[in-house]
Amino acid sequence: MGIRDLLRDVTTTYDRHAGSRRDVPGQRVLREVARRTDLLLPPGFAAEGHGGQATPAATPWIGLFDARGNSDPKQGLYLAYIFSADLRDVALTLQQGITSLEKRLGKGRAREEHLRRHASRLRRAVATQRRQGWIDQPSLRDRSTRPRAYEAASVIARTYATDRLPDEVVLQGDLMHAVDLLRSAELANEAWWFADSSQTLEVGYDVSSHDGSDDPLAGFKPKDSSDYVANIKAKQQVKRRSHERLIKDFAIHSASCGYAAKTDGQHPKDLVLSRRGAGAEGADEWLVEAKVVRNGNPTEAVRQAVGQLHEYRYFLYPEQRRPRLIGLFSEEIGVYSGYLEDHGIASIWQTSEAWGGSPLAREWGLAR
Repeated sequence: MGIRDLLRDVTTTYDRHAGSRRDVPGQRVLREVARRTDLLLPPGFAAEGHGGQATPAATPWIGLFDARGNSDPKQGLYLAYIFSADLRDVALTLQQGITSLEKRLGKGRAREEHLRRHASRLRRAVATQRRQGWIDQPSLRDRSTRPRAYEAASVIARTYATDRLPDEVVLQGDLMHAVDLLRSAELANEAWWFADSSQTLEVGYDVSSHDGSDDPLAGFKPKDSSDYVANIKAKQQVKRRSHERLIKDFAIHSASCGYAAKTDGQHPKDLVLSRRGAGAEGADEWLVEAKVVRNGNPTEAVRQAVGQLHEYRYFLYPEQRRPRLIGLFSEEIGVYSGYLEDHGIASIWQTSEAWGGSPLAREWGLAR
């Protein structure tokens, strides 16, 4: 059993004219996807089948969601196997959520144009990873609103004929490649935040953009450290500013250690350091990712820091100018300090009197 068997089961049982009741064979197959344990999904991923609710779906689909990222098909990015309306094809596609846009853009042409425009931007982030046989968007062969939106929302896709499905090894290889594409697109998406502007943005970094001022904090623009309310897609979230306070305190500390701290123009990076007086050409950089340790348990903070530091270094810097990496924490992280050093990451943490740190951090003069 595996993904191949699941795709074949949907192909042979789904009938959009049979209704959406639970006892309909195709609907039952899709509803049971979330409970299946034989799919060999990538670590941290979960699957859900969708065949419609009150009305059967014209194009049934199976969503694959990353526990560490987006788990809502209404918004954000996710992976999906979407079947064409005639069930002759199924496409593994990197999808944008479409439902969350309805209130602002409706269900028609405006939403489709927005999705195509943003898909084109995201496609630039995965262009270097594109493999032969991958296309921009699948053909779902149905002109109703939702299938058209799925087509427009596709960033990149791999289509299979359902009567000639490749073997499980090939499907698993394509799925792992799709996970890599998802990671790249998520990084770009974080910077763009679904902007409606037609301006094309690049995920890149100009290493010659150091501020030549003698002020070590000339490029540092601290944010307010008080709590604030953020309105995000029609819901309110109260956020804590302790993250920003940690960055501000460390920026001031790094200046006293002979570094220039910079946040201006560095999004999504938390903080970038350079040696004061070093020329822009070939100058070393230190990339800092700050994390607040919650409830005295550093595990999640360390995991997030490792992932973001390596992703930012890989995607935001040319290979010949890769920065040194620092994980900055609000308190001591114990045995994780050695773990981070093994991964090429220095760790620094705030104490009541000073800044503690790993051997690399002490070597760079940033910790005791």
